[in-house]
Amino acid sequence: MRGGSVAVVGGSIAGCAVARAAARGGAERVTVLERSPGHLEDRGVGLCILLDRYDELVRAGHLDDGIRHHPVTARHWVARDAEGSARGRALWVQPMAMHSYHWGVLWQGLRERTPDSVEFRPGTAVTAVGGAEDVDGADGAGPAWVETATGGREEHDLVVGADGHRSVVRAAVCPEARSEYAGYVAWRGSFDARLLDGLPGGAARWPEQEVITACYPGGQVVLYRIPGLDPGSTLVNWVFYAPAPAWLRRADEDSDPLGFPVGALDTARHGELAELAERVLPPYWAGVVNLTPVERILLQPIHDLETPRRTAGRLLLAGDAATLVRPHTTSGAAKALQDACAFEDAWRAADDWAGLLPGYDRERGAAGHALVDLSRRLGRAQVTAAPDWAAIDEPGMVAWWRQQLGATGGFGGLALGR
Repeated sequence: MRGGSVAVVGGSIAGCAVARAAARGGAERVTVLERSPGHLEDRGVGLCILLDRYDELVRAGHLDDGIRHHPVTARHWVARDAEGSARGRALWVQPMAMHSYHWGVLWQGLRERTPDSVEFRPGTAVTAVGGAEDVDGADGAGPAWVETATGGREEHDLVVGADGHRSVVRAAVCPEARSEYAGYVAWRGSFDARLLDGLPGGAARWPEQEVITACYPGGQVVLYRIPGLDPGSTLVNWVFYAPAPAWLRRADEDSDPLGFPVGALDTARHGELAELAERVLPPYWAGVVNLTPVERILLQPIHDLETPRRTAGRLLLAGDAATLVRPHTTSGAAKALQDACAFEDAWRAADDWAGLLPGYDRERGAAGHALVDLSRRLGRAQVTAAPDWAAIDEPGMVAWWRQQLGATGGFGGLALGR
């Protein structure tokens, strides 16, 4: 199929990838509508893509070695021991080949690889969309439309929602879908890796290709290195899963707490995080967390969300707008890029719009449901119903991990169905 006009709502990782897929597939016009007024490089969280998924995405033309990443070879599971050893008691060295990324560096690489024919409109907030309903037409549906905060309205042959957790497009595709709060939060932080030299034992105590998962009753912290925004620089990135602090919870403890973006945390609350790290983590890893400047820390309540469908009429969902999984699966970026792959495949195979959307929905809907199920199992096994870390040994860790994955596996994202 060739021709047509596609509007992509949201210009982050999923939005860039889908826009590129539409342009490569043969769309005549592709427009990306992004709420934020400027570039998005300063979103400093880290992410990982397993090597198997990376290789698939390279073959599909959605990633390449030109986007800076940091190689990782193993995940070291540790826990605090009674002796107070610096790195803690080793539970398991899990072979795990993957690339770690700075969100902003990955986004910048994808943005640079988007064809010049794609029009980006930063600072354009989409407030409403339509086109989910079937109407009379050659293929059973009419054109879609978007409205922006300035009051403008325009029609397109297809509107893609890549607008994340609070998707405007998802509200039109499946208004009944709601995200579910998992009952705990993730503190996140990053800092210049050169600061590690100030810790006892320095950076040498932590080899660069190790991911560390330091476990404690009620949570864990995952630490790894990522490229910095400046070429040649390296950051330490960490994610600290923990119960929601009392001051964050609302009167109803089962309700969804609000998060804090980077730069919004005050000194007193930063002190609570530092105290938690010193109380539950092995000393070296508590020290790593506490090297982080307060202005580089954010707090994210953990959610998941699955949708009963990804398409309706001339509307289509991708990335976190379609499926939101807990970070334990290490699949968020890979999932978004795989959505773009499936969209491009469906585009190339279809003769018209009516043929494009159902094929995409079948392929990515099943994968999304499987990943949400896995992320919930991982969250229970690693945070809310974790084992007794003091009693478990390496064979027990291996069996525990296999039980979480189940028959389908899926850690890091399911294999592409191509």
